[in-house]
Amino acid sequence: MIIMSRFNTVLARNTKNAPMAMGPYSQTVAFSHYNNLSAQLPVDPMTGKLVAGGAKEQAERCFKNIEAIVESIGHAMDDVIRITIFLKNISDIDVVNQVYSRYFQGYAPALTVAAVAALPQNALVQVEALLSNGEGTIPDAPQAGDLVKIASNTNHAPLSPLSTQSVAFSHYNNLSAQLPIDPESGRLVAGGAREQAAQCLRNIRAILENIAVPFDDIVKVNIFLKNLSDIESVNEACRACFPDSAIARAVAYVPARTVVEVSGLPMGALVQIEAVVSHGDGTPPQAVEDRHGIVIRAHDTENAPRCALSTQAVAFSHYSHLSAQLPLSAASDELVAGGVKEQAGQCLNNIKAIVESTGHLMSDVVKVNVFLKNIADIDAVDEVYASFFPGGVPARRTVGVAALPRGAMIQIDAVVANAEGTPPKA
Repeated sequence: MIIMSRFNTVLARNTKNAPMAMGPYSQTVAFSHYNNLSAQLPVDPMTGKLVAGGAKEQAERCFKNIEAIVESIGHAMDDVIRITIFLKNISDIDVVNQVYSRYFQGYAPALTVAAVAALPQNALVQVEALLSNGEGTIPDAPQAGDLVKIASNTNHAPLSPLSTQSVAFSHYNNLSAQLPIDPESGRLVAGGAREQAAQCLRNIRAILENIAVPFDDIVKVNIFLKNLSDIESVNEACRACFPDSAIARAVAYVPARTVVEVSGLPMGALVQIEAVVSHGDGTPPQAVEDRHGIVIRAHDTENAPRCALSTQAVAFSHYSHLSAQLPLSAASDELVAGGVKEQAGQCLNNIKAIVESTGHLMSDVVKVNVFLKNIADIDAVDEVYASFFPGGVPARRTVGVAALPRGAMIQIDAVVANAEGTPPKA
């Protein structure tokens, strides 16, 4: 067991100025230099109900809720590193972007936008934020509160006035989700899912080269697919990129991964890929001697399902990112028998096995992402979920999807606190 007293601790907080959680989760969970916010629905905190109106009014309420949470913990919207917007209808993207842009003038965070099959409470919009936390979470010992974020763009990848390609803070870079756009023409590349995935990955590579970060510093990729049946074509493009360097090939390193079927993507794309990237150099004023040499630590255990295309858990500095877990038995690699409760339990048992194999506990989980084949199953899932998180601490996002790999009813991934950090090179 890891003794947490000398280290950053998991800090969950809630405010009455935003909707209280409709399940066993917290509005925001801070650990080290990041705040992980639960996805916000367009719910009025005074009434507990969805606001009247369409996508524009719902988007406005989502951002008001985020702003209320951010301000309740002594931060400002300028501290937002990444925004993720899920829509019920991709056709609402323009009106939602109009609302979004009012909250970020001058600085635009990294951004991901996708339409999904369903959202909780039949909402049209759901918005999630990742926030910097310069003061850290060591009890009674504020850290470098003057850390700065570094926003970077390059002409060698698609540019957008609504987002920054890469936003670094402390030891992580968060990249905007990349569409299969040729940066020279500004149009989608010709071809199918394989060609589009390859262009997404080329755009990610160009962004990383612009900030002098190697491709193998990616710790997590999230792949959004219009048609889950295209996954093998996308896998071909991924195999061509991971592992990338001789060092990574020597240890067969591949990042953690989540694959999500979506109902629509901007510009009618078939594929969109976002990446979370290590940033060993840190951001100023971290001293050079304190920030060089932190290593990625990839980990697999036989007690959870394994996949050649992803690593179960990839730790860097004070966070560990887990690949999405399906309700598969580690012993048989088959879906467990039963309904959504049994499948949810298996997903969470797989996460628990991975977390414990790294010397951590489920109480170290700071963020959970739940993908449901049937959004109406959310209450049944919460019955199981609460037994794994009795304090309801992790922040959470829940979306409905039309299909999941292996015909599963549910898929869950997680972000875990890694208080001990990862060691510098010898």
